[in-house]
Formats: sequence, C-alpha cells, structure tokens
Amino acid sequence: MILKSIPILFIFCLFVFTDALAQTTRESDTKQEIPSNIQTVKKKKKANKNSYKYKMDNAIKEYEELQKTNAKKKSKMQKDMQKPQYSDPTYFGHKKKPKKRPLKKRKMCKECGIVH
Repeated sequence: MILKSIPILFIFCLFVFTDALAQTTRESDTKQEIPSNIQTVKKKKKANKNSYKYKMDNAIKEYEELQKTNAKKKSKMQKDMQKPQYSDPTYFGHKKKPKKRPLKKRKMCKECGIVH
C-alpha cells in the first residue's frame, strides 16, 4: 500500500513545486524596480494654444487690460469736465468765453447759434 502511494505523492510534489517556481506576468512587472538614485520628475504640461484653459487665461488677461484702460479714460474725462468750458454755462460750448460786444457789432455765432 505504501509503495502504491509513493508515485502518486511524487507526482503531486512535482506539480506543486513546478507551480511555485513558475514565473507569472505579475511577478515580472513588479521585479523591475527603478534605481533609487535616479529620481523621476514629472514635467508640467504646457497649455496648448488651442486648449480651453489657454484661451480662458488669455481672455481674462485681455479683459483686465481693457478694464484698466477704460478706467484711465474715464478718470481723464472727469478731469477734463472740471474745466470751466464744460462746467460754466456762460461758455455756451466754446473753448474761450465769448466776448460781450456792443449791440451794433453783435453777430450770429456759427458754433452755438446765439448772437453775441
């Protein structure tokens, strides 16, 4: 009885050890290690000119520049409006205040349409 079981035991051990020594695909992937002295650095990907992010960034920059230029224009206009030719009603839209002439010499003004 013992002699009959020895070949079966031998075949069983042969299969067990060959499976243990066999190489699988998972083992081959994990055994490839990167040397510790070489550090891998991930490079930051630049935004492509056709990408959504690049277009949005440029649009925001353009919008901010437009806002700055418009603010400068408005402040300049406000300074100009402080001048007497715009704030004083006696100028009638002239750059210089019109002279008051005697009644005989008065004539029609081409700018404002008033006789002075």
